[in-house]
Amino acid sequence: MSEKRRLGKGLGALIPDALATSAETSEIKLDLIKPNPFQPRRTFNDEKLNELASSIKEHGVLQAVVVSPGGEDDHYILVAGERRCRAARLAGLDTVPAVVKAIDKSTMLEIALIENLQREDLNPVEEAHAYKKLMQDFSYTQDELARRIGRSRPSIANSIRLLALPDSILNSLAKGELTPGQVRPLLAIGDPEKQCAAARQIITEGLSSREAEKMVTAINATKSGEKEPATETVLDPLSAELQLQMQRLLGTKVKLKKGKNGGSIEIYYYSDEDLERLMAKLLPEGI
Repeated sequence: MSEKRRLGKGLGALIPDALATSAETSEIKLDLIKPNPFQPRRTFNDEKLNELASSIKEHGVLQAVVVSPGGEDDHYILVAGERRCRAARLAGLDTVPAVVKAIDKSTMLEIALIENLQREDLNPVEEAHAYKKLMQDFSYTQDELARRIGRSRPSIANSIRLLALPDSILNSLAKGELTPGQVRPLLAIGDPEKQCAAARQIITEGLSSREAEKMVTAINATKSGEKEPATETVLDPLSAELQLQMQRLLGTKVKLKKGKNGGSIEIYYYSDEDLERLMAKLLPEGI
């Protein structure tokens, strides 16, 4: 798969000449290439880098990196291709093929973020920060950003919402100790200490995403301190199962009330963030 196709229309629109298959390349010394200061990635998978280095030893660097003139001492700033540069160093190369393209800092930031997002190289926390930074720095709405990088708006919204969790949970998420599906239900718990305690329980007991949702539902039901009225009609088995399934799906307390000709469904939320989470589930396309 070519670099242009992998990176998608977003980057192709930003640096079309550099991504064109006919773009002129030059062999540039790795020592002259400075890292992109806007690189959102903080960690690199050593195993995958070593695999890429082995491939480069055998076949060379098949796709040129993109660099921008650094403005001093003939140095360049890396725009796209940091993994290739790192792997090339591991492979013992002194130079890499590069396309030189003058790119302003603002565009450089956007390219660095979108390249990593479209390649899915970021961990969930880095990805969430990248979305947030793109929206802040370039005034993207969630819909605009979704179109730009080829993701759905709900996936971007759900990703950014993770940043509301305590740092200890985000650290575990970045390390791979927890998954987004496991921690997302924790947003429905308003107390950070209870969120952290619940996260530890998820890790210790190896709870699945569905089990984490059930745990949060139980925590919130206890927190509400509400008791069912003694006179309330007991649900039939089918309705009780439907109520339970809705609670599992939404990750919060749900009350199904049946009447003579219909009934009602009550969905509980415990904070503004919890309401936003529920709206994302109930209205995935937005209001």
